[in-house]
Amino acid sequence: MRKYELIAPCHFGLESVLKREITDLGYDVSLVEDGRVTFIGDEEAVARANIGLRTAERVLIKIGSFKAVTYDELFEGTKALPWEDFIPVDGRFNVVKASSIKSALFSPSDIQSIMKKAMVERLKSVYNISWFNEDGNDFPIRVTIMKDIVTVGLDTSGVSLHKRGYRKLTAKAPIAENLAAALIMLTPWRGDRILVDPFCGSGTFPIEAALMAANIAPGLNRDFIAMDWNHVVSNNVWKDAFDEARDEVDMSVKTDIQGYDIDKDMVDIARANAKLAGVDSMIHFQAREVANLSHPGKYGFIITNPPYGERLEDKKSVQGIYRTLGERFSSLDDWSMFMITSYENAQEDIKRKADKNRKIYNGMLKTYFYSFMGKKPSKK
Repeated sequence: MRKYELIAPCHFGLESVLKREITDLGYDVSLVEDGRVTFIGDEEAVARANIGLRTAERVLIKIGSFKAVTYDELFEGTKALPWEDFIPVDGRFNVVKASSIKSALFSPSDIQSIMKKAMVERLKSVYNISWFNEDGNDFPIRVTIMKDIVTVGLDTSGVSLHKRGYRKLTAKAPIAENLAAALIMLTPWRGDRILVDPFCGSGTFPIEAALMAANIAPGLNRDFIAMDWNHVVSNNVWKDAFDEARDEVDMSVKTDIQGYDIDKDMVDIARANAKLAGVDSMIHFQAREVANLSHPGKYGFIITNPPYGERLEDKKSVQGIYRTLGERFSSLDDWSMFMITSYENAQEDIKRKADKNRKIYNGMLKTYFYSFMGKKPSKK
């Protein structure tokens, strides 16, 4: 099988989690940069990474990279890339996303337009035609220019990997599925431990935890754009990768995963999403205020995304939520708590300094992931 350089973008601050996932899949990581991890793999890796990576945004095949400080250099560098290895004569191709950081070329629309012209010129000469109907399969191109180095990737995922296919309905400010998965993976929680999310919204944290506990691959119930590219990744490779993922599912695992929300309608939405994900039997959802948070077990975990106050005019209501959360957390027996928030007084109102905090960008919003560590269960 042909070897590729594959690029997996992710949330800024979570590169180490994605790197571990890729290594666990059996692939060699060649480069870790802000917001993306590059690794080496064949066509089987394209399929397995799309189906199995919980924390990536998408999987790109790196077409090439080059330096460009002028639009002429961008045109010539793009034209020199082997587009015919990937895009057939009837393929639809466009630069769907261009981003530039600390570079001489900075206009996304100009970058997209010039690269499209260069690709057309290359393919016209290879296929010996003067016009492309572009009535075949889609081949979306994504480009980043960092300090004048252009990196060109072919998007094999299509719809972002955070869309697992189970979340048809959402809360007002939902957390992305891949971000939720990455945050869970930053904790010591495992499937046989207690997990409670007292602000579960549409159920993302409990559902992602249940998927992990049952070893259900996040991409098992969705399609990917490269499934139409039989000349790049064959149909048999996709079939084998899906079969492998199905064989690894273990629904016999016993879990104690719970999701609460003050809004009964959100709890109904969370239940519906869990059913679509195939994990509704593993999660207990309930309409409950954070003031009623309790559990008889020891060594449990709270993993949550409480209100930030970004959309609430009454900051005092947010303060009250965090104070109540802190009180209920302190009453639990040797529990740990992990939460993502941009609320600046979180530690003060919870009345405990976090043992760790990590800066993470949730979209464009700077947030912190706070870790309040409880006692570890005895090995006995």
